[in-house]
Amino acid sequence: MSITEKAAYLKGLLDGLEIDKSTKEGKLLVALVDVIDEMTKSISDLEDVCDELDEVVDVLDEDLNALEEDFYSFDDCDCKKDGCHCEDDDCDCEDHDELYEVTCPNCNDTIYLDEGMLEEGSMDCPNCGQLLEFDYSDDEEEQIQETEQP
Repeated sequence: MSITEKAAYLKGLLDGLEIDKSTKEGKLLVALVDVIDEMTKSISDLEDVCDELDEVVDVLDEDLNALEEDFYSFDDCDCKKDGCHCEDDDCDCEDHDELYEVTCPNCNDTIYLDEGMLEEGSMDCPNCGQLLEFDYSDDEEEQIQETEQP
């Protein structure tokens, strides 16, 4: 039996007992049942608001999970291989992009880039909008020369 049903039962019981509402006791019982009825309506309204808030929180949680997957997806893997940021020793994944750390010279914001982003050659800093240009061709030439030497 819900609280609304219990309040309605008490009101019906009061009416059914034919209590004299002009006596002190009758006035008290009528006032108590009226207060219980008002409290029941307030509780019912609060339950409705809580249900609506639960729905909003669920939608926000789903949206936040989608954002986390979009922006922090490289943290999903748990291995210790180069370019991977997790700690699972048994992980056999090999498709991890190596991440490069770049600091914006204008705002000192640290940005993490994968090889594809570097190959584009430039990008705007997501924090301050400064154009960042990447030239890592000298690094590749040094690596090639090191591997060619006997």
